[in-house]
Parts: sequence; C-alpha cells; structure tokens
Amino acid sequence: MLKSVFQVAVVLLIALGGGAGTAWLALESTRTIGSSEIGPWVTFPNEGTSDADPYARARSARLGTLALGNAEGIVITATQDSLRRPLLRECSYMIRGEMPPTRFFTLHLTDLERRPLPAPARFASALHSQSLVWRRNNPLRIMVSPHAHPDNWIATTGPGPMRIVLTLVDTPLFTESSVGETRLPVIMRTGCDA
Repeated sequence: MLKSVFQVAVVLLIALGGGAGTAWLALESTRTIGSSEIGPWVTFPNEGTSDADPYARARSARLGTLALGNAEGIVITATQDSLRRPLLRECSYMIRGEMPPTRFFTLHLTDLERRPLPAPARFASALHSQSLVWRRNNPLRIMVSPHAHPDNWIATTGPGPMRIVLTLVDTPLFTESSVGETRLPVIMRTGCDA
C-alpha cells in the first residue's frame, strides 16, 4: 500500500514538474513557438494581433507588456551577436548595417529579465532615430560599449549578460514583406574587458 502511494506521488511529481518546466521554457525562451529569426535578432511578428498563438499571449500577460499591433510597430530583440556569442555588458559591440523602412525606431539595453540597464551618469541609456548622427551614404553605426566612442554610443556598466531591444514604429516590415527577405543590422563584437 505504501509502495503504491509512493509510486503515485513520484509519477505526479514528474508529471507536474515536467509540465511546469516545459511551460516555463516555452515562455522564457526567446527562440520558441511563434518566433522569427533574422540573424541574431528574434521577434514575434504575430504578438499583439488576433493571430497570436497562446504562448505569445501568455508571455505578454506574464511579462505585463503591451504588445504593438502590426500597424503600430514591432519589437525585435537580440541576446547574441552575429556569431552567436552571448551579449555581455563588459564587451564592446558595433551595430552596423541597413535599417528596414520605419518612421521611427528606438534602441535600448535590458538584462535578461527585460529590466532596462542604467547607463553611467550623464550618458545615454538609449538612442532613437532622431538623435543619431547619420553620415552621408553610410549605413547605421552604433557602438554599445563600456568605453566612450564618438558619434552614436550606448554606454554599458558592470558585468553580465544583456539584451539589445530594437523597436520599429510604423513600419511595413511584417505587413508587406516576409521575414526571410528582411535585413537587419549585424551585431559584431569588437573587444572585451579582461
């Protein structure tokens, strides 16, 4: 009798633990059901629409985010550089390339729990398209680094992983073209503090 009660308890523990673990993994992973990858960038194009899958809806509800609809814009994130190495605050990165058509965009840094990372005093913790230095006939160039750089620079502090969040506002990115045909800037590591 005690043996069968113990066996039932073990089976229930495995079932509940496995179910909770896989649900947590589906909600926490940036590369999961409903996601689209463009190089190191990951997005959920149906988030905020009536076509959103149950995981996208649960992820938005758990995070308390207000998803943008397709007509409003899209949020694209990266936790790895273009060579699939994790993004670290103690390293320097260049974000370079063509930006898809958009009326306005913002770029900021968060930790892996999506909390905004503070910048050192008097430095920018985020950039937007109207505050950038644009050079004639040159693609976008933004440095993310703990060390000062001329032109477009987002300062980082401390050690640990980070996430780059790019928000495109009023873009036809996922209404007129497919994800596979879209080009986003590359993220290249240029050095790390020892």
